[in-house]
Amino acid sequence: MPDSAWILVGPPESLAPGARKLVFLPEGQSAIVLNLGGQLFAMENSCPHAGASMAGGSCVEHIISCPAHGLRFDIRNGQCTASPGLRIRTYEVVMEDKQLWLCPPGPDSGH
Repeated sequence: MPDSAWILVGPPESLAPGARKLVFLPEGQSAIVLNLGGQLFAMENSCPHAGASMAGGSCVEHIISCPAHGLRFDIRNGQCTASPGLRIRTYEVVMEDKQLWLCPPGPDSGH
């Protein structure tokens, strides 16, 4: 049984390769989950620069661009490619009970 803090993404077939999905978090925020060639990545749906939604940003290889101002972030770790001081929180995506889940980072995880 998944940890009670985990957030349901849905069945794996709901996230085909190349697809992305918006997932709503309990605090009223959201995260985006991306399937890149069968690898799943998840990050907060908010650019740390001005809070713009990242959901519509273009993603090439592992780099997603903020649609508002063009800042680019590595979806593997949330790090901004241009500024070491900017980072987006990332989440682990796990499969359990035939469903995909977001595992929120711990308070001292650094994500």
